[in-house]
Amino acid sequence: MSTVDGVEITGPMGPRFDEVLTPQALGLIALLHRELNGRRLERLQARSERVQALADGGTLDFLPETASIREDDSWRVAPPAPGLVDRRVEMTGPTDRKMTINALNSGAKCWLADQEDANSPLWENVVNGPLNLMDSIDRTIDFTSPQGKSYELKPDDELPTIIVRPRGWHLPEKHITVDGEQTSGSLVDFALYLSACGQKQIDRGQGPYFYLPKMESHLEARLWNDAFVLGQDHLGIPRGTIRATCLIETYPAAFEMEEILYELREHSSGLNAGRWDYLFSVIKTFRTRGEDFTLPDRNSITMTVPFMRAYTELLVRTCHKRGAHAMGGMSAFIPSKDPEKNEFAFNKITEDKTREANDGFDGSWVAHPGMVQTAMDAFDKVLGDKPNQLDKLREDVSVSAADLLNVKATPGEVTEAGLRANVSVGIQYVESWLRGSGAAGINGLMEDAATAEISRSQVWQWLNNGVTLSDGQPVTTELVQRVIEEEVAAIAEAKGDAYASGRWDDARALFTEMALGDEYNDFLTVPAYERMP
Repeated sequence: MSTVDGVEITGPMGPRFDEVLTPQALGLIALLHRELNGRRLERLQARSERVQALADGGTLDFLPETASIREDDSWRVAPPAPGLVDRRVEMTGPTDRKMTINALNSGAKCWLADQEDANSPLWENVVNGPLNLMDSIDRTIDFTSPQGKSYELKPDDELPTIIVRPRGWHLPEKHITVDGEQTSGSLVDFALYLSACGQKQIDRGQGPYFYLPKMESHLEARLWNDAFVLGQDHLGIPRGTIRATCLIETYPAAFEMEEILYELREHSSGLNAGRWDYLFSVIKTFRTRGEDFTLPDRNSITMTVPFMRAYTELLVRTCHKRGAHAMGGMSAFIPSKDPEKNEFAFNKITEDKTREANDGFDGSWVAHPGMVQTAMDAFDKVLGDKPNQLDKLREDVSVSAADLLNVKATPGEVTEAGLRANVSVGIQYVESWLRGSGAAGINGLMEDAATAEISRSQVWQWLNNGVTLSDGQPVTTELVQRVIEEEVAAIAEAKGDAYASGRWDDARALFTEMALGDEYNDFLTVPAYERMP
């Protein structure tokens, strides 16, 4: 179904879907697809070629061909847009109706309304996300839980700025085709939100703002900039109204931070240190290169280890040099009913956010409304009445390519407990994702797709690089299979009767395929999406 030439919608039409899947929105999707999809596929092919070059012994470095951009001290990004001046705490979460209200009522300065890693791209979620955001802007959103609890929005002047995160360039949208071709999940999410909410946000004195995930080069940023220009021109929105914060969450992008800001400079509002996906990308990028790039248990890799410290310091320095906001990483802790666990979680958030604020970050992320005030307190102590730290230039920072690549200096061991945690958390998250829930509270942490990616990637890396556990056990296929069997049994026991209604067999099969396959699959979510209706 579609009223636009060449566009076909194969997903079912739910209540009010026609308010989002408008001729204007579908026309923009068709325009973006025809103009940009060929280049998108070329960029994905370039990623594959880089993976092969690195497997053959290559390395990452700052690009010689863009040295003039880095050496030119004169250019700056656009000044902060309305609603993006003070970003000291940003709440993250998916765009379901209840979460939309809770996030907007959280007290945060901004809300990352997530159509990506904290969202599962069920067709209903793809369309209901922008629909819920539209209703929130119109203040017609409400929600009553099955238990009868009602949720409604606080006054407008207490609500955070909405920043939408579309899917990454690698993910397709199979329910909308243009000229018989699957569309890009990135461009669909962008077009639906921009069409439904762009002008509404402008009328409120803000604008359509985005977080851009998983880019691996400045040429991918250029692609986004061209999408912004096309979208603004198509809808009659002044150029530069759209603003985007780019996540530096892939290893290659860490070497192109200035170039990424430069490509988007008319539309740029900063960079974010996407720590969990960054770890996933470090493992993925050098997965076949032996012990120099083999990481220990995930929980032992802190933000103070040398290669992570280099990455965050460089990000602050780069952003403030160019007048852009530097946004800190996700703290995944969520409140617990156990007082001891709760105290530990709140102390960890305070420690994490205090370090980021002292390093010069302008703000940071939390994954639960209950953690907003703790993070706010940490930034308030450093910022005071100042809205940001753009004047903290960090000219003391000097980071080399060798510093970014210094993974082997990471302390820690590979343990059986770490292996079991990867298997258990990975399978639990995949099961949640397949059911349509992309944000899952597991063991006191709010996990998203990056969790499952790290989990299965570490298992694959340990298995394929001859790693021995701290107790002397070699990581073998047989060991991993036994751990999978035992951890699934433990999950089944913990879930009780509820286990039978889940997608545990599918989750186990997919995790096993990703962790034990001869070939490493770049993204778990691609084959997982194929298993969705």
